Amino acid sequence: MTPEISDPAQLRLASYNIQKCVGLDLRRQPRRILQVLEGLGAEIVVLQEADKRLPPRPAALPHFVLNEAGWQVADLGGAGSLGWHGNAIIWRGNRIRLAAMGQISLPGLEPRGAVRAEFETPLGPLRVMGVHLGLIGQYRRRQVQHLAAVTGELDVMPTVWAGDFNEWSRLPVLDQYAPNMRFLPPRPSFPSPRPVGPLDRIALGPGLVAARHGVHDARPAHIASDHLPIWVDLAAE
Repeated sequence: MTPEISDPAQLRLASYNIQKCVGLDLRRQPRRILQVLEGLGAEIVVLQEADKRLPPRPAALPHFVLNEAGWQVADLGGAGSLGWHGNAIIWRGNRIRLAAMGQISLPGLEPRGAVRAEFETPLGPLRVMGVHLGLIGQYRRRQVQHLAAVTGELDVMPTVWAGDFNEWSRLPVLDQYAPNMRFLPPRPSFPSPRPVGPLDRIALGPGLVAARHGVHDARPAHIASDHLPIWVDLAAE
């Protein structure tokens, strides 16, 4: 079970590859994903594979389902999509206000992208970057380098990267390509019934520390997607 957050000076952020809301039972059930989100207790969530595959890539997790549950959506996609390249950022509660957002193109053979949103939070200004990196190692490394370069060009702000990094190794193979970011120790999140691969990662920039972090495995997360969501309780450094 994921512990409840009790310190008002902390903020829980989560990342979840929802596999277009298609579970391991091959049923597309957006409200089951919503159940998992409720169990996470996060105020900000970065999603991957949040849109259907074919153009115009409509949202797999419909806006109205999220709105009914009190979630707000960063308008990064348009034309009915929830995000951009399947990456979306949602949040809820009255402690968070969206200040800015944008898209980031990533190098590689596959069409990949990242998204960013800047928030006013109890921790102060916070930049969240949601990513879904490529399947080929050399391009993942280039994509991490590119994200690091883009982050360095933006206004200085406490920054968190979160998403599906598609990296199986538990060794710090990506860390060296983003020296200003600290990757949290990876924990297995894939495949959801019996996770062995730490594909989903979170990295923190200066000004942020992780009070706690983990993998959410409470039902129905074991069947709602092929990934389990990961989470971190953020605190100011």
